[in-house]
Amino acid sequence: MVRRSVLFSPGDDGAKLRKAIGSDADVVVFDLEDAVAPAAKPAAREAVRDALADVLPADPEVCVRVNPVGQGAAADLDVVLSGPHPDAVVLPKTSGAADVDRLTALLSDHGVALPVLALVESAAGVLHAEAIAAADATVALVFGAEDLAGDIGATRTSGGAEVSHARQHVVLAARAAGVDPIDTLYTAYEDHEGLRADTETAVGLGYDGKLAIHPAQATVINEVFTPTAERLAWAERILAARDAADGGVFVVDGEMVDAPQVRQAERVVARAEAARDRP
Repeated sequence: MVRRSVLFSPGDDGAKLRKAIGSDADVVVFDLEDAVAPAAKPAAREAVRDALADVLPADPEVCVRVNPVGQGAAADLDVVLSGPHPDAVVLPKTSGAADVDRLTALLSDHGVALPVLALVESAAGVLHAEAIAAADATVALVFGAEDLAGDIGATRTSGGAEVSHARQHVVLAARAAGVDPIDTLYTAYEDHEGLRADTETAVGLGYDGKLAIHPAQATVINEVFTPTAERLAWAERILAARDAADGGVFVVDGEMVDAPQVRQAERVVARAEAARDRP
Protein backbone atom coordinates (compact mmCIF):
# COMPACT_ATOMS: atom_id res chain seq x y z
CA MET A 1 0.00 0.00 0.00
CA VAL A 2 1.35 3.44 -0.95
CA ARG A 3 1.48 6.03 1.85
CA ARG A 4 3.26 8.98 0.28
CA SER A 5 0.99 11.63 1.82
CA VAL A 6 -0.90 11.29 5.11
CA LEU A 7 -3.44 14.11 5.48
CA PHE A 8 -4.94 14.97 8.87
CA SER A 9 -8.43 16.43 9.05
CA PRO A 10 -10.08 17.72 12.27
CA GLY A 11 -12.65 15.30 13.63
CA ASP A 12 -15.07 17.97 14.74
CA ASP A 13 -15.58 19.38 11.24
CA GLY A 14 -17.75 17.03 9.21
CA ALA A 15 -17.44 19.08 6.03
CA LYS A 16 -13.63 18.95 6.12
CA LEU A 17 -13.67 15.22 6.85
CA ARG A 18 -15.72 14.55 3.73
CA LYS A 19 -13.75 17.01 1.62
CA ALA A 20 -10.43 15.40 2.59
CA ILE A 21 -11.50 12.16 0.91
CA GLY A 22 -11.46 13.96 -2.44
CA SER A 23 -7.93 15.30 -1.99
CA ASP A 24 -4.78 13.86 -3.54
CA ALA A 25 -3.74 12.27 -0.23
CA ASP A 26 -2.93 8.57 -0.20
CA VAL A 27 -4.04 8.38 3.43
CA VAL A 28 -6.67 10.52 5.17
CA VAL A 29 -6.72 10.65 8.97
CA PHE A 30 -9.86 11.71 10.81
CA ASP A 31 -8.27 13.31 13.87
CA LEU A 32 -9.82 12.98 17.33
CA GLU A 33 -6.69 14.01 19.22
CA ASP A 34 -4.75 17.27 18.84
CA ALA A 35 -7.14 18.83 16.32
CA VAL A 36 -10.11 18.67 18.71
CA ALA A 37 -10.58 20.64 21.93
CA PRO A 38 -11.38 18.47 24.99
CA ALA A 39 -14.92 19.78 25.31
CA ALA A 40 -15.61 19.03 21.65
CA LYS A 41 -14.42 15.42 21.66
CA PRO A 42 -17.79 13.74 22.37
CA ALA A 43 -19.41 15.47 19.40
CA ALA A 44 -16.30 14.85 17.27
CA ARG A 45 -16.52 11.11 17.86
CA GLU A 46 -20.02 11.11 16.47
CA ALA A 47 -18.99 13.33 13.55
CA VAL A 48 -16.19 10.91 12.65
CA ARG A 49 -18.51 7.90 12.90
CA ASP A 50 -21.05 9.59 10.64
CA ALA A 51 -18.39 10.69 8.14
CA LEU A 52 -17.03 7.15 7.92
CA ALA A 53 -20.53 5.92 7.15
CA ASP A 54 -20.78 8.46 4.33
CA VAL A 55 -17.36 7.99 2.69
CA LEU A 56 -16.50 4.30 3.04
CA PRO A 57 -15.41 2.51 1.01
CA ALA A 58 -13.02 5.19 -0.22
CA ASP A 59 -10.09 5.43 -2.62
CA PRO A 60 -7.57 6.73 -0.06
CA GLU A 61 -6.80 4.71 3.04
CA VAL A 62 -9.04 6.16 5.78
CA CYS A 63 -7.73 6.13 9.35
CA VAL A 64 -8.82 7.55 12.67
CA ARG A 65 -6.35 9.08 15.09
CA VAL A 66 -7.65 8.21 18.51
CA ASN A 67 -6.48 9.75 21.76
CA PRO A 68 -3.71 7.96 23.68
CA VAL A 69 -4.63 4.72 25.39
CA GLY A 70 -5.81 5.56 28.89
CA GLN A 71 -6.60 9.12 27.84
CA GLY A 72 -9.67 8.72 25.67
CA ALA A 73 -8.88 5.97 23.15
CA ALA A 74 -11.48 3.62 24.63
CA ALA A 75 -14.21 6.26 24.47
CA ASP A 76 -13.19 7.10 20.90
CA LEU A 77 -13.46 3.48 19.79
CA ASP A 78 -16.77 2.92 21.56
CA VAL A 79 -18.36 5.50 19.30
CA VAL A 80 -16.32 5.22 16.10
CA LEU A 81 -16.59 1.43 15.88
CA SER A 82 -20.37 1.55 16.26
CA GLY A 83 -20.44 2.40 12.54
CA PRO A 84 -18.35 1.32 9.53
CA HIS A 85 -14.79 0.59 10.56
CA PRO A 86 -11.85 2.69 9.32
CA ASP A 87 -9.02 1.04 7.42
CA ALA A 88 -6.53 1.65 10.23
CA VAL A 89 -5.98 3.47 13.51
CA VAL A 90 -3.33 6.12 14.20
CA LEU A 91 -1.98 5.89 17.75
CA PRO A 92 -0.47 9.12 19.14
CA LYS A 93 2.17 9.46 21.86
CA THR A 94 3.34 5.87 21.38
CA SER A 95 6.05 5.35 24.00
CA GLY A 96 6.53 1.60 23.68
CA ALA A 97 5.22 -1.62 22.18
CA ALA A 98 2.88 -1.99 25.16
CA ASP A 99 0.89 1.01 23.92
CA VAL A 100 0.28 -0.73 20.59
CA ASP A 101 -0.69 -3.93 22.38
CA ARG A 102 -3.13 -2.06 24.64
CA LEU A 103 -4.77 -0.45 21.62
CA THR A 104 -4.96 -3.84 19.93
CA ALA A 105 -6.71 -5.19 23.03
CA LEU A 106 -9.25 -2.36 22.93
CA LEU A 107 -9.95 -3.11 19.29
CA SER A 108 -10.28 -6.79 20.10
CA ASP A 109 -12.90 -5.95 22.72
CA HIS A 110 -15.01 -4.72 19.80
CA GLY A 111 -14.23 -7.81 17.74
CA VAL A 112 -12.02 -5.79 15.42
CA ALA A 113 -8.42 -6.20 14.26
CA LEU A 114 -7.04 -3.12 12.52
CA PRO A 115 -3.51 -2.11 11.52
CA VAL A 116 -1.85 0.62 13.54
CA LEU A 117 0.16 3.63 12.38
CA ALA A 118 2.20 4.43 15.48
CA LEU A 119 3.21 8.04 16.10
CA VAL A 120 6.67 8.30 17.65
CA GLU A 121 6.79 11.79 19.11
CA SER A 122 8.48 11.64 22.50
CA ALA A 123 11.89 10.77 23.88
CA ALA A 124 10.55 7.43 25.10
CA GLY A 125 8.97 6.74 21.74
CA VAL A 126 12.18 7.38 19.83
CA LEU A 127 14.24 5.28 22.24
CA HIS A 128 11.75 2.39 21.92
CA ALA A 129 11.09 2.83 18.21
CA GLU A 130 12.46 -0.61 17.31
CA ALA A 131 10.01 -2.38 19.65
CA ILE A 132 7.10 -0.20 18.52
CA ALA A 133 7.81 -0.95 14.87
CA ALA A 134 8.10 -4.68 15.62
CA ALA A 135 4.70 -4.88 17.38
CA ASP A 136 2.35 -7.21 15.52
CA ALA A 137 -0.26 -4.56 14.64
CA THR A 138 2.18 -1.84 13.56
CA VAL A 139 2.27 -1.18 9.81
CA ALA A 140 3.90 2.26 9.87
CA LEU A 141 6.14 4.27 12.16
CA VAL A 142 5.31 7.99 12.03
CA PHE A 143 7.82 10.59 13.22
CA GLY A 144 6.41 13.59 15.09
CA ALA A 145 9.08 16.28 15.39
CA GLU A 146 6.97 19.02 16.93
CA ASP A 147 5.84 17.03 19.95
CA LEU A 148 9.30 15.53 20.32
CA ALA A 149 10.88 18.97 20.49
CA GLY A 150 8.44 19.95 23.20
CA ASP A 151 9.10 16.76 25.12
CA ILE A 152 12.88 17.16 25.19
CA GLY A 153 12.91 20.95 25.53
CA ALA A 154 14.45 21.58 22.11
CA THR A 155 13.92 24.72 20.04
CA ARG A 156 12.66 23.98 16.54
CA THR A 157 14.79 25.45 13.79
CA SER A 158 14.45 25.51 10.03
CA GLY A 159 17.47 23.25 9.67
CA GLY A 160 16.09 20.69 12.10
CA ALA A 161 19.43 19.72 13.66
CA GLU A 162 17.72 19.35 17.03
CA VAL A 163 15.61 16.42 15.77
CA SER A 164 17.88 15.03 13.05
CA HIS A 165 19.13 12.08 15.11
CA ALA A 166 15.59 11.05 16.02
CA ARG A 167 14.40 11.54 12.45
CA GLN A 168 17.02 9.14 11.16
CA HIS A 169 16.51 6.68 14.01
CA VAL A 170 12.83 6.28 13.13
CA VAL A 171 13.74 5.30 9.56
CA LEU A 172 16.19 2.68 10.81
CA ALA A 173 13.65 1.22 13.23
CA ALA A 174 10.94 1.07 10.57
CA ARG A 175 13.18 -0.50 7.95
CA ALA A 176 14.50 -3.08 10.42
CA ALA A 177 10.92 -4.15 11.16
CA GLY A 178 9.72 -3.96 7.55
CA VAL A 179 7.09 -1.25 8.16
CA ASP A 180 6.57 2.13 6.47
CA PRO A 181 8.51 5.13 7.81
CA ILE A 182 6.41 8.30 7.59
CA ASP A 183 8.08 11.68 8.11
CA THR A 184 6.92 14.59 10.27
CA LEU A 185 4.74 17.44 9.06
CA TYR A 186 5.93 20.75 7.60
CA THR A 187 4.08 23.37 9.62
CA ALA A 188 4.26 26.30 7.15
CA TYR A 189 1.41 24.94 5.06
CA GLU A 190 1.45 27.81 2.52
CA ASP A 191 5.21 27.50 1.86
CA HIS A 192 5.17 24.91 -0.90
CA GLU A 193 8.81 25.40 -1.89
CA GLY A 194 9.89 24.87 1.70
CA LEU A 195 7.68 21.79 1.86
CA ARG A 196 9.19 20.46 -1.35
CA ALA A 197 12.72 20.89 -0.01
CA ASP A 198 11.84 19.26 3.31
CA THR A 199 10.14 16.37 1.52
CA GLU A 200 13.20 15.88 -0.69
CA THR A 201 15.24 15.60 2.49
CA ALA A 202 12.81 12.97 3.77
CA VAL A 203 13.18 10.99 0.54
CA GLY A 204 16.95 11.18 0.90
CA LEU A 205 16.74 9.86 4.46
CA GLY A 206 14.73 6.86 3.31
CA TYR A 207 11.17 7.80 4.28
CA ASP A 208 8.21 6.45 2.33
CA GLY A 209 5.82 9.31 3.05
CA LYS A 210 5.12 12.50 4.95
CA LEU A 211 2.37 14.02 7.07
CA ALA A 212 0.22 16.83 5.67
CA ILE A 213 -2.09 19.34 7.36
CA HIS A 214 -3.57 20.87 4.21
CA PRO A 215 -4.81 19.19 1.01
CA ALA A 216 -2.44 21.25 -1.14
CA GLN A 217 0.49 19.82 0.80
CA ALA A 218 -0.53 16.30 -0.19
CA THR A 219 -0.16 17.17 -3.86
CA VAL A 220 3.40 18.45 -3.40
CA ILE A 221 4.39 15.51 -1.21
CA ASN A 222 3.08 13.00 -3.76
CA GLU A 223 5.09 14.64 -6.52
CA VAL A 224 8.33 14.42 -4.56
CA PHE A 225 7.82 10.82 -3.47
CA THR A 226 6.97 9.71 -7.00
CA PRO A 227 10.18 8.89 -8.93
CA THR A 228 10.84 11.10 -11.93
CA ALA A 229 11.00 9.56 -15.38
CA GLU A 230 14.79 9.94 -15.33
CA ARG A 231 15.11 8.25 -11.94
CA LEU A 232 12.86 5.40 -13.02
CA ALA A 233 14.83 4.94 -16.25
CA TRP A 234 18.05 4.72 -14.19
CA ALA A 235 16.51 2.07 -11.96
CA GLU A 236 15.28 0.05 -14.90
CA ARG A 237 18.76 0.13 -16.49
CA ILE A 238 20.24 -1.11 -13.21
CA LEU A 239 17.80 -4.00 -12.97
CA ALA A 240 18.15 -4.94 -16.63
CA ALA A 241 21.94 -4.99 -16.30
CA ARG A 242 21.65 -7.09 -13.15
CA ASP A 243 19.56 -9.66 -14.93
CA ALA A 244 21.99 -9.75 -17.84
CA ALA A 245 25.04 -10.06 -15.56
CA ASP A 246 23.57 -13.05 -13.72
CA GLY A 247 25.29 -12.18 -10.45
CA GLY A 248 28.34 -10.23 -9.34
CA VAL A 249 29.40 -6.65 -9.96
CA PHE A 250 28.50 -4.99 -13.28
CA VAL A 251 28.74 -1.59 -14.98
CA VAL A 252 25.92 0.85 -15.75
CA ASP A 253 26.47 4.36 -17.13
CA GLY A 254 30.20 3.96 -16.58
CA GLU A 255 29.89 3.12 -12.88
CA MET A 256 30.39 -0.11 -10.99
CA VAL A 257 27.13 -1.41 -9.54
CA ASP A 258 26.58 -3.98 -6.81
CA ALA A 259 23.95 -5.02 -4.26
CA PRO A 260 23.26 -1.64 -2.55
CA GLN A 261 22.50 0.12 -5.84
CA VAL A 262 20.35 -2.82 -6.92
CA ARG A 263 18.27 -2.56 -3.75
CA GLN A 264 17.86 1.17 -4.33
CA ALA A 265 16.77 0.55 -7.92
CA GLU A 266 14.22 -2.02 -6.75
CA ARG A 267 12.81 0.52 -4.30
CA VAL A 268 12.52 3.17 -7.02
CA VAL A 269 10.63 0.80 -9.31
CA ALA A 270 8.34 -0.28 -6.47
CA ARG A 271 7.54 3.36 -5.63
CA ALA A 272 6.78 4.14 -9.26
CA GLU A 273 4.45 1.15 -9.56
CA ALA A 274 2.66 2.06 -6.32
CA ALA A 275 2.20 5.64 -7.50
CA ARG A 276 0.56 4.42 -10.70
CA ASP A 277 -2.06 2.65 -8.59
CA ARG A 278 -2.78 5.90 -6.69
CA PRO A 279 -2.05 8.85 -9.06
